Amino acid sequence: MSQTPPRTWADVPELTARGKKAVPEGLWIQCPACSASLFRRSVESNLWVCPTCQYHFRVSATQRIEQLMDPGSFEPMNVEMAPADPLGFVDIKPYPARIKAAQKKTGQNDGVQTGLGFIKGRKVVLAAMDFTFLGGSMGSVVGEKIARAVETAEDRDLPLVIVSASGGARMMESGYSLMQMAKTSAALGRFHDAGGLFISVLTDPTTGGVTASFAMLGDVILAEPNALIGFAGPRVIEQTIRQTLPEGFQRAEFLRDCGFVDRVVPRCDLRSEISSIIDYAGK
Repeated sequence: MSQTPPRTWADVPELTARGKKAVPEGLWIQCPACSASLFRRSVESNLWVCPTCQYHFRVSATQRIEQLMDPGSFEPMNVEMAPADPLGFVDIKPYPARIKAAQKKTGQNDGVQTGLGFIKGRKVVLAAMDFTFLGGSMGSVVGEKIARAVETAEDRDLPLVIVSASGGARMMESGYSLMQMAKTSAALGRFHDAGGLFISVLTDPTTGGVTASFAMLGDVILAEPNALIGFAGPRVIEQTIRQTLPEGFQRAEFLRDCGFVDRVVPRCDLRSEISSIIDYAGK
């Protein structure tokens, strides 16, 4: 009686020559903090936080909105606004080419999404910056959309939540970008005088002109764990003052201990923390 011949690796296409199953690309990711190999879906379900060491991965504005807002409640504002090139700026490549590449990568017109929605049943105006769009840099469109979000919150007497993630002012717009610092700060000044509630959420990284303007003007300032928060980078500061900086300098926990941040809140608790603050403020 004939026997079935043994199978070889060539008979099993899903196996490699070494006898290991081929792993689809992107199925596993490595944590930058603890180097643990993580199943991508488990990290996504954990709000992009490492289940081993609690490292908070950077997330896009779209992901941030999905994490914070009640499902299906977000109504975008000023989606059509897109940057121009008032200076005809060119470095290695023209500014419009950089914009087009960033738009293709993110599916967004610029580095912030704004809109109305609910956080645990509390209606808010939300602005979420996107570090994946040219490093979350603040140009004319980012400044204008944030200023309009502030004005909408004032007109409708709603709490304002801004989630910052930025490398600072957008150098390709030069002075136009720097003017957004004054514009957003002035809008928040009027909002404060009108009795509005502004909750600022600082994520990794929040630096440069964003830190020097609206990000640090919150009535309550929250930060995610270990987020980099500052104006100039640590290396520049060390070279300027010629001193060694303390351990953890410009991290969320250090700024909380120095009084610049009110609370460091893990991502899984942000929705509850924001809704509680709104309730405490009577909004």
